[in-house]
Amino acid sequence: MLIFVKSISMKNLNDLLQLGDPRLYEVCEPVYEHELPQVKEWVADLHNVMEEIRAKYQFGRGIAAPQLGVMKRLIYLNLDRPIVIINPVFENLSEEMFELWDDCMSFPNLLVKVKRHKQLIIKYLDENWQPQTWQVEDAISELLQHEYDHLDGVLCTMRAIDNQSFKWRPTPES
Repeated sequence: MLIFVKSISMKNLNDLLQLGDPRLYEVCEPVYEHELPQVKEWVADLHNVMEEIRAKYQFGRGIAAPQLGVMKRLIYLNLDRPIVIINPVFENLSEEMFELWDDCMSFPNLLVKVKRHKQLIIKYLDENWQPQTWQVEDAISELLQHEYDHLDGVLCTMRAIDNQSFKWRPTPES
């Protein structure tokens, strides 16, 4: 079970890298076992920023560490429960693809039409450094592909189907 503790150095929405920041295009380094104490801090920061995005823009299921300038292969999801994904690897990506309008916390008002694999298997280490295997499809498959791309310096803008695959989404009224 993950417990989030606010720290003095807690990152917030102002720390989220925005479209155009060169760090968003960098390939991330693996997380090493001796960095597990830092992983807890990074996850707390990722959680905090995700909650701020949810409050302001009313979306957000996952965030990748490089979006906060932490250039490590770390993804944080918060679906029905928090999920920490360390050093993920994809296997068995389906040939079947589907199209959708993708969004990203690093450019919250822009939607981008992309194609994603309908199914895949992800292997990763959890927050206790235990190996995990998860077979996913549809919305979770898409989400994981989006976050995984961040670890390789790829943004959904780079996966746009064509030059008409961009749409503006206004910020919701408070």
